[in-house]
Amino acid sequence: MNILLMLIPKNKVAYIYDDSTVRQAMEKMEYHRYTSIPILDQEGGYVGSLTEGDLLWAIKNIYNLNLKAAENIKISMIPRLRDNLPVTIEEKIDDLIKKAVNQNFVPVLDGKNSFIGIVTRKDIIQYCYKKMCQNEEQ
Repeated sequence: MNILLMLIPKNKVAYIYDDSTVRQAMEKMEYHRYTSIPILDQEGGYVGSLTEGDLLWAIKNIYNLNLKAAENIKISMIPRLRDNLPVTIEEKIDDLIKKAVNQNFVPVLDGKNSFIGIVTRKDIIQYCYKKMCQNEEQ
């Protein structure tokens, strides 16, 4: 199975840059109703993923819930609990499934380690369900 068949391309994925502000990240996550969002560098490389929890704890613990101060804080300054681990387009579906067990999306990188999109856990479950149904029919 080719990972690219399940890929949501970069131009259809909401993401932020590592020099975006906390306010920008919060607004984008709120608009898209995301609980986690990929972080890219200015060259398009995958840096990691930011969650609502990462933002919440940083605002509470570092900035004392001062949202006005958050307008000037870069995302690269926010400590993250963990990042969504990426796959490359060359990896097998098994690797994709293993990562999706603990992540709601899996970032996909090209051969130059540039972010090209995501595969959602929902798409992986649908793929596995279709395969399971096909096997039962045989």
